[in-house]
Amino acid sequence: MTIVESDGIDLARAERKPRRPFRNISAKIASLPMVLTALVVFVGCTVWTVIYSFTDSKLLPRLSWEGLGQYERLWGTRRWLVSLENLAIYGICSMVLILLIGFTLAALLDRKIRFEGAFRTVFLYPFALSFIVTGLAWQWILNPDFGIQASIRAMGWESFVFDPLNSPDLVIFGILIAGIWQGSGLIMVIMLAGLRGIDEDIWKAARVDGIGTVKTYVKVIIPMMRPVFVTALVLIAAGIIKVYDLVVAQTAGGPGISSQMPALYVMDAMFKNQNLAQGFAASTMMLVSVLIVLIPWAYLEFAGKKRG
Repeated sequence: MTIVESDGIDLARAERKPRRPFRNISAKIASLPMVLTALVVFVGCTVWTVIYSFTDSKLLPRLSWEGLGQYERLWGTRRWLVSLENLAIYGICSMVLILLIGFTLAALLDRKIRFEGAFRTVFLYPFALSFIVTGLAWQWILNPDFGIQASIRAMGWESFVFDPLNSPDLVIFGILIAGIWQGSGLIMVIMLAGLRGIDEDIWKAARVDGIGTVKTYVKVIIPMMRPVFVTALVLIAAGIIKVYDLVVAQTAGGPGISSQMPALYVMDAMFKNQNLAQGFAASTMMLVSVLIVLIPWAYLEFAGKKRG
């Protein structure tokens, strides 16, 4: 009798339980604005941009089809090719150096040093500044008349030369210095949070086994922090693709076209040259470059988890 009654109670509860589409209905209603924003603003505007990149729109968008003409002109423009080359140099160097510097600073702070809070604030402070402020600050620092070069020459080294922003071959590295200075603090904080999540027993076991600190980081700690490194890489990559403010504040794309970036090319094509279709074509190519990197990574990441 008891079994029958319990079965009846379970059946009644199952009947009263809401169907799957109506579960957590309040949470779903609350998330509607975010979903609509993502669909309309991000997806909708992306599709709109791709469509109008095949037109001959100038000052105003118009559905006058031109096919691949905008893309042919884009890839035949030296300024666009130079911007891609600069983006590759800036992207590879900044990704490697920011990760290396951020992790090194985090590892040093994780050793429970004195005044850790002060050091953490100092290293993170550049990230609180806007890119325009950072660019202007480093433009002054790298200025040969009153920056690093002038300061060292005032110490007696008259032959010292350090003027990257006025050198076509070195200007991208002057922008890179400012980007690394601003971005390393955020990555340091992310890495420090990951290191603080490592169980202290792992370090004790490594010491008992006689494993050195560097080898423990390489063989044990870094593999355990794989999700943290993925998050850091995504944040760095997002900053690399849209780098614009630093270039405008430091060089405005000069000298000549030696510090051009894709985002600067897009903005100049759309607003300075009043050629919307050319700007849309460049934006679409930037999107394609992101997808080329993102899709294989997402497939390996999530397909691997499913197989696991």
